[in-house]
Amino acid sequence: MTRTTPLSAAATFLTGHARLLDRHRYGFLVGRGDPRATLAALAAYRNTDGGYGHGLEPDLRSPESQPAAALHAFEVLAEIDPITSPQAEQLCDWLLTVTLPDGGLPFALPVTEPENCAPFWVRADPSTSSLQITSVVALHAHRVAQHDRTVADHPWLSRATEFCVAAIRRLQEEDRVPHAIELAFAVRFADALSARQPKTARELLEVLRVFVPSDGRVHVQGGAKNEYMRPLDFAPAPGLASELLAESAIEADLRRLRSDQADDGGWTVDFVSHSPAAALEWRGYTTVNALRTLRAYDG
Repeated sequence: MTRTTPLSAAATFLTGHARLLDRHRYGFLVGRGDPRATLAALAAYRNTDGGYGHGLEPDLRSPESQPAAALHAFEVLAEIDPITSPQAEQLCDWLLTVTLPDGGLPFALPVTEPENCAPFWVRADPSTSSLQITSVVALHAHRVAQHDRTVADHPWLSRATEFCVAAIRRLQEEDRVPHAIELAFAVRFADALSARQPKTARELLEVLRVFVPSDGRVHVQGGAKNEYMRPLDFAPAPGLASELLAESAIEADLRRLRSDQADDGGWTVDFVSHSPAAALEWRGYTTVNALRTLRAYDG
């Protein structure tokens, strides 16, 4: 199925509203990406320890390196495929230094400048591993690993993968329904793992299947009234994860995504931002991701 996406309107929106990094990400999406410039834009958020902060995660504006920022860095490093960068291995090195004994990452490390940061980042327990954050960081690292051997062979990725696999399998035994965002990230982690460990990936998706309704709509507990994980949050591209969802649900969500493009050419989010900068930066980030998802399904 081939449909046209109003790229020109989106490009105009990104030029006028998005941060430079997301404008470079858009360039890769439309075939005119500049690896050197993109890596330079990403490096602006980088700390000397090899991690990232400074608002790379828009609602976590504190400067110190954070696991949440690492997921966004890996996302960019995956999108510049087949180009590799030493930043990827150095990020893995940093993640290894903040990994907890069980192999997981804390939801957040202590926030040094809490002003204008979302409360859930500020209040996070740095001594407890989080499946939600470990799985989303690891899934994007696995995307990088498909073209970067230093990431594929890094001991941090091995430890994080083992943690996520074990934590997902324990869901069968625990009397706990995973949070909607945690569930979406776990599903996407399993999908990303399928490139290297297809058997394990399928086993994990069978565990997760019981929590994912066929219509792919799961309300975000503690979020905004109309904040949901939707089919395309579980499967932003065709793959094993999309097998958990009814085909009609994916088609309906693609129609929703197309219709959600605003008159100014960009997309909005359905959650609350915690600073004026974050509200705008999320729109640029979300616009690039919306276009990427539409292209993945429409060809």
